[in-house]
Amino acid sequence: MTYQIGYLVGSLAKGSINRTLSKALVRLAPEDLEFTEIPIGNLPLYSWDYDDDFPPEARAFKEGVEASDGILFVSPEYNRSIPGALKNAIDWGSRPWGSNSFARKPTGIIGASVGGIGTAVMQSSMRAVLSFLDAPQLNAPEAYIQFDPEAFGDDGEVRNEGTANFLRHYMDEYCAFVQRVLAANAPGHIGDRDPASAK
Repeated sequence: MTYQIGYLVGSLAKGSINRTLSKALVRLAPEDLEFTEIPIGNLPLYSWDYDDDFPPEARAFKEGVEASDGILFVSPEYNRSIPGALKNAIDWGSRPWGSNSFARKPTGIIGASVGGIGTAVMQSSMRAVLSFLDAPQLNAPEAYIQFDPEAFGDDGEVRNEGTANFLRHYMDEYCAFVQRVLAANAPGHIGDRDPASAK
């Protein structure tokens, strides 16, 4: 079975190292996963004034999330937290109230930085947000990538064998996590309404 994975790149920069990382992850992922980037750069700033009539960009974003079996976040860390463009996209996806597109989607969080802590604080902030949104998260292995430009080609080639092996392992674990979460979310799991109660 093939799973459709939407991925969000948290940086809007053309030369983003996290976009390079996203290409590497797609290359190294198991064949069970097919990837589609869900763009975030064209979204206006969220306001509940839009809740009665979402703009086309926001509707397309929500449709992209909802069409995905799982969501992968590949993001830098800005000022020890989530980049504004990514947080704005998450806010759009969770609204209007009662139509949270991220609910029950198996998620993975990974990011690259030139610094030694490799987006660890951003990922901690993301976990709090995704927990509130009822989006299950791959908790292990954690992946805080200190970016080495010598190790990555612009097309996603990973030239360092140790880095390639780690990223391949991360994607294998994410694939297995997607399978587990979707199996648990099958009709009739704990938390679903009793079908008889709807009669």
